[in-house]
Amino acid sequence: MNGKWFVPVLVLLLGFGSISTAAIAAETPNVVMIISDDQAWGDFGFMGHPVVKTPNLDKLASQSLVFTRGYVPSSLCRPSLASMATGLYPHQHKITSNDPPRVPREEFLRQRQQMIDNIDRVPTLPRLLAKKGYVSMQTGKWWEGHHSRGGFTSGMTHGDPKRGGRHGDAGLKIGREGMQPICDFIDGAVDSKKPFFLWHAPFMPHLPHNPPPKILDKYRDKTDSIHVARYWAMCDWFDQTTGELLDYLDRKRLSDNTLVLFVVDNGWIQQPNSGRYAPRSKQSQYDGGIRCPIMIRWPGHIKPRVDKEHLAISIDFAPTILDVCGLKPTPEMQGINLLDEKAVDRRKAIFGEIFQHNAVDITDPATSLRYRWCIDGSWKLILPNKKNEPGGVVELYNVIDDPHEKKNLAGAEPERVKTMRAKIDAWWPGR
Repeated sequence: MNGKWFVPVLVLLLGFGSISTAAIAAETPNVVMIISDDQAWGDFGFMGHPVVKTPNLDKLASQSLVFTRGYVPSSLCRPSLASMATGLYPHQHKITSNDPPRVPREEFLRQRQQMIDNIDRVPTLPRLLAKKGYVSMQTGKWWEGHHSRGGFTSGMTHGDPKRGGRHGDAGLKIGREGMQPICDFIDGAVDSKKPFFLWHAPFMPHLPHNPPPKILDKYRDKTDSIHVARYWAMCDWFDQTTGELLDYLDRKRLSDNTLVLFVVDNGWIQQPNSGRYAPRSKQSQYDGGIRCPIMIRWPGHIKPRVDKEHLAISIDFAPTILDVCGLKPTPEMQGINLLDEKAVDRRKAIFGEIFQHNAVDITDPATSLRYRWCIDGSWKLILPNKKNEPGGVVELYNVIDDPHEKKNLAGAEPERVKTMRAKIDAWWPGR
């Protein structure tokens, strides 16, 4: 059989079901990760929002495998992003917080560099994909110093604290000031005949909520709150820039050989009376902070469908990408290949952890722990760390019946709490 026909025929025979990633690995598809920044899980057209317009993401969803029960392990951007880059939980890679303890500036900067050193000690997707000849680019949010520290062959973030380097610096211009750096990178990869990996984590819809007036005007009369209108408009603006990226892949005839993955770094619920976020969203243990839709598109290989039942979590991205590209996940990775239907169906529970914004001890994750959580089927258990959350209580919710976690059933379900607590302790005891 002619080699170039082998993969399409195989996919047809399998009916787009549980595709053998070993068989299709020879294609080394391009990989694009699109990471929204501070957006609630329901604030998309395809997730049913009655006002927010996201036609480009809606189109992507119609072409993708969509997990509506998607999650990130932590509701703070830095540990969440580091988990996406490494496939590891925050307590594994030790980047648990956005910043070191609040100490004098010289010591603060020293500890910040010590935190960044963690990225050198763990495998990252760019470094792993380089083994297969991939070139890679970082755009948008990136906390771990110069982009090369993560293994990217090119990027926008310099990470120099003397020039304002902290969480993306020059990389934060992407989307807000155009998409040309991405276009140039893609063109260079195509010209050099190299497969590419793109990390696209724009500073959107993140604060500052300063959308173009034309977009904001679409939402001014949809709400009494200018703060909500600005946030909605930012979601719209992010969608438009995402459309520019996806359209460029189409124009370059790269879409059919590009694996596109979408996720949000953490949730956001807009306060109507201020520019801040609501308490049960960003940095919280609730679904408002950790739930997000997860999408995967690869035309001709992944049958578009919406999965409202199974659980997905962002640490699954690394095993999924590596399997597709003919590489093995590292033994430390606890995620699964989301294209393996049997593995997805076998999974019954996912886990996560919430840490303090400023670490207590950057070398010991347990010292900064606030909550551990588990979702097992329709049930979610939240366990507070009494040292950092002395007023915290055990919380149990049926997140299918009660998606906004209003009714704590821990007192009515002691045996379920006991069983789920044991699962959390077996995953990570948090001490």
